[in-house]
Amino acid sequence: MVAARGCVGARFRPHGRDPSYGLDCVGVAAIAFGRGVPGDYALRGGTAEVAARAIEAIGLRRVDAAEAGDLVLIEAGMGQLHLAVMTDGGFVHADAGLRRVVESPGQPAGMVGAWMLGD
Repeated sequence: MVAARGCVGARFRPHGRDPSYGLDCVGVAAIAFGRGVPGDYALRGGTAEVAARAIEAIGLRRVDAAEAGDLVLIEAGMGQLHLAVMTDGGFVHADAGLRRVVESPGQPAGMVGAWMLGD
């Protein structure tokens, strides 16, 4: 959660992995969990099942309910998936509309799964 909050203010950049140049939601997740992530994903058209397998392949374990520090998968719109990191009062994510990484209050709409690091 601390690492995700450190990304707040970075500009949005599709497939971005460096806060100095910009991040997308996968880049925020990579920094937050200290994991390498794939770079060959489409920005639209993926399925939640494929995304879940990719999340688990980097060592995160699915949990029943999201808590602070967990990664959540969101169906943001038709054919569009999004990742966010839960905080104690909301969630950190790369907001394409605002063109930056932000911390939003509350629970993200459209959550389809949550994962935590470790056993």
